[in-house]
Amino acid sequence: MRQYDLAPLYRNTVGFDRLFSMLDQLVSVDAAPSYPPYNIERTGENAYRISIAVAGFTDRDLTIEVKENTLSVRGERKPNEERKVDVLHQGIAARSFDRRFQLADGVQVTGAALENGLLHLDLVREIPEAKKPKLIPISSNGAQAIEAKQAA
Repeated sequence: MRQYDLAPLYRNTVGFDRLFSMLDQLVSVDAAPSYPPYNIERTGENAYRISIAVAGFTDRDLTIEVKENTLSVRGERKPNEERKVDVLHQGIAARSFDRRFQLADGVQVTGAALENGLLHLDLVREIPEAKKPKLIPISSNGAQAIEAKQAA
């Protein structure tokens, strides 16, 4: 795979750091973690849901944080001291993870639920009033003025 050096772009631009960091992340897709698996669904026009498979984790083992358009989900299983069991086969992964998602501007996390080994994160894209399309009313005063001029 080719390696691209974005250092000249960092030196010659101001305010595009986030864009170049995202490009760096896209270039290094091969190094992206694959655990835990997840789905991203569209549940409405401006609503989304991320479902992460976290079998074996409880709500106390998971941490969800949003900071500067980055959603971080961390999982760290604490050892269960009171239950000593000899595990003959460990097929359910219990390793720690840190999964990050880049959120677009205006996307907010509205809730989280843990059910049947899946962590569901609900997100909504809130468009500010200034960016929403608005209808401009057309006045008919110009048409009335033309009609008045023709009548005279």
